[in-house]
Amino acid sequence: MYCIGCGRTLEPGERVCAQCGRAVPQGAPVVFPVPGFEYQLVRYASKVRVLGILWLVYGGVALVFGFAGMAFAHAILSDNFGPWSGQHNDFPAWIFPAAIHFGWLLLSMRVILCAIAGWGLLERTQWGRIVAIIAAILSLIHLPFGTALAIATLVILLGYRNWTLYEQL
Repeated sequence: MYCIGCGRTLEPGERVCAQCGRAVPQGAPVVFPVPGFEYQLVRYASKVRVLGILWLVYGGVALVFGFAGMAFAHAILSDNFGPWSGQHNDFPAWIFPAAIHFGWLLLSMRVILCAIAGWGLLERTQWGRIVAIIAAILSLIHLPFGTALAIATLVILLGYRNWTLYEQL
């Protein structure tokens, strides 16, 4: 029999739990089983699987919206239209194309990092956990979905209990 307050194993005949002080129900024995390790492992495995899928979806959404944003920025910053078209300003001619190329590089790295994190979590590799934590830290500033996914990733993957559960997967 287990205590309904703290889950400690109770000895037969105990009237009060020695750990939390909660009274033991009298009469018919009430059994509240503590979830076993296998149950916790199955629950944790499903959380890691969902997290891996979410990282893959987030990477795909970032690719679509990033591609649209970069195409828009390229159209604005090129000589096609906008306040800079036909005018000679103080900026050197290489700044806007360099900024566009740098943006493409950042977008590519972000999408690749999300895809690697998702794939590593789905395969349950040790490096996948590390890459997902790095991706989560870098995604904290991408409001609102990146922040939410990053917080969920850090909560699910960090901590000693979660580390031991991930090791067992």
